[in-house]
Amino acid sequence: MQALEIAPILKFFANSLIVATITTILNVFCLAMAGYVFAKKRFRFKNTIFAILSLSMVIPTTALMSPVYNIITKLGLYDTKIALILVYTALNMPISLMVLRSAFASIPTELEEAAYIDGAGFFRTFVQVMMPCAKGGLASAAVLTFLESWNEFTFALLLTSSTDNRTLPLSLSYFTSQFSFNYTAMFAAITIAVLPSIIVFAIFQEQVNASLTAGSVKG
Repeated sequence: MQALEIAPILKFFANSLIVATITTILNVFCLAMAGYVFAKKRFRFKNTIFAILSLSMVIPTTALMSPVYNIITKLGLYDTKIALILVYTALNMPISLMVLRSAFASIPTELEEAAYIDGAGFFRTFVQVMMPCAKGGLASAAVLTFLESWNEFTFALLLTSSTDNRTLPLSLSYFTSQFSFNYTAMFAAITIAVLPSIIVFAIFQEQVNASLTAGSVKG
């Protein structure tokens, strides 16, 4: 109760839940389609484009702070949840793309060809045939995206200024000051912060383990 009195944890909790959930759904669906195209389709410069997208993983966060802040400000999205959702979706793009491309690449091409022969179009084949077969990879990408979005601190601090839009990791700053520390309330807040991560991992654990097992067997 003391933790709830010191900081608006419930408000921050709700903000984090909204941002992380929407980011996960948007990231997984969009990158699933991209991963499917990179895994199963042929087009010019496919490997070059994939390599460029993958190399974005090595760009340090500090190098992105200034351009991201300028873009978000010019778009009029500063101190909004939409800004965090867009930024988090972009930040998680490389790892999700790699995971999902590998997941779709492991699916036999014959399933896709059979769907086309039966008259299914691209979108129907993707949704009804390919995505169910790649549920292990989808679960892995969802867990990674949710955890990264839930725990992200730097851009949440940079792109928000009000309690209406700030996320849970920022709430821990309420329990420290220049001269004192409230460890009891801080530990309570940390417990509240880590519980959703544990719950999400537990929900998708079976699919993630299946994906890892399939990958090890294939290797």
